[in-house]
Amino acid sequence: MKYFHFLFLLLFSCQTAAQEKDASIHFQTYGEGPPLLIINGGPGMSSEGFVPLAKMLAKNHQAIIFDQRGTGRSVLKNTNRSTVTMDLMVDDMERLRQQLNLQKWTVLGHSFGGMLAAYYATKHPDKISAMILSSSGGLDLELFSYLNINGKLSAEDQQQLNYWNNKIASGDTSYEARLKRGMHLAPAYLYDQTFVPVIAKRLTQGNMRVNQLVFSDMRKINFDCKQQLKNFTAPVLIIQGTEDIIDEKTAQRTADILPNDTLVLIEKCAHYGWLEQPEKYLGTVEDFLNKINN
Repeated sequence: MKYFHFLFLLLFSCQTAAQEKDASIHFQTYGEGPPLLIINGGPGMSSEGFVPLAKMLAKNHQAIIFDQRGTGRSVLKNTNRSTVTMDLMVDDMERLRQQLNLQKWTVLGHSFGGMLAAYYATKHPDKISAMILSSSGGLDLELFSYLNINGKLSAEDQQQLNYWNNKIASGDTSYEARLKRGMHLAPAYLYDQTFVPVIAKRLTQGNMRVNQLVFSDMRKINFDCKQQLKNFTAPVLIIQGTEDIIDEKTAQRTADILPNDTLVLIEKCAHYGWLEQPEKYLGTVEDFLNKINN
């Protein structure tokens, strides 16, 4: 039996749908037109920080965001290794597509969301009309062999980040502590430091338990989509900043695997293209979407 809750405001729809006995998945839609699923990064983050991006892309599309299981308003009765897996997250996405009665959709995955999008593509390639990998973590686990967040931070930010990490580890889980931690971690993800408060707020929304469980599962299944995606023929846009915490080599390796891709690198831009270079980022994404939908 499914439970639906509807709240309509103009072209905005907020819904919660029971997916399994142990989980419900919360999602929101914006606009009308060809469907576009936006998969936020994390893991362990809610989709709250991606509402602005969804609204930006809703002018000509039905932009869909959702809280991955165990995050935001997607509730899990039990959060453990058996309820938080990449396969179950893919199942959630596929059930969402079915509930929305969509034959196919374009999938946009950002950061970890790009990795989840790639994994979804290995399971349901026939349900994807196109894919956008935005600052994606790649098609395998190579990212974690070189990722160095502290290396992108000043000595002062590193010191303060360690201080607030220790405070939180000692039991101070207040919003203030999480925000202060975010203020000293956010610079690693940005070229334009004026956006630090925006990203710091975003970083307070994480569920570290879910984060750890997802990464544990990725190691368990030896996450690697390369071989299967060699035969993925739908068009793919790979887009990221040249100053991203994720190295350009990850984007290039992804481009070398996919047979029908376009790689776009944006200068003076790090992890959040729609914030730091909105004209270039959104223009590139819209041009790609227009081509595949016309």
